[in-house]
Parts: sequence; structure tokens; C-alpha cells
Amino acid sequence: MGEAKEQGRVKSSADLGRLVRDKRRKDGLTQVDAAALCGIGTRFLSDLENGKPTIELGKVLQVMQGLGLELWIEPRGWPEREHRS
Repeated sequence: MGEAKEQGRVKSSADLGRLVRDKRRKDGLTQVDAAALCGIGTRFLSDLENGKPTIELGKVLQVMQGLGLELWIEPRGWPEREHRS
């Protein structure tokens, strides 16, 4: 298995879940321990880590805070377009 990554670009719910799972594993936490630490159920954490697209954002942020992760929003780097007259 490859080395855990705690950061990266999130383009999908699967990407976010993978980053959360990597951080939890890096910290040596089971899903049961991490869920208790974050004040959520193990089913929710499992759904998040497996990339469920309809997951509740407020709880996602709660998990991220509990695991010491931050969410940053920045403009997407759109490619320069040619302007024609």
C-alpha cells in the first residue's frame, strides 16, 4: 500500500473521502475511535470515506475539524482564452 496523503485537490466526494481516510489511518485511529473523537456515528464516517456523494456537509466539516484537517476554497485556474475581435 502507498504512503498516506493528507492533502490534495478535491474534485469529487471520493477524493475527499480518500483524504479523510488517509489522515485517520496516519493518526492510527480506527473508524470507531475517529467517529467517537468527532462526535459522529461510524456509519457516517464509513459513508464519507467511501465517497458517498450525498453526505451532510456540516458533519463533514465536523469530521475534518476533529481530525485536524482544514478546507480551503480558491478560484479554479481557468485556461487563458484567446479573445478574437
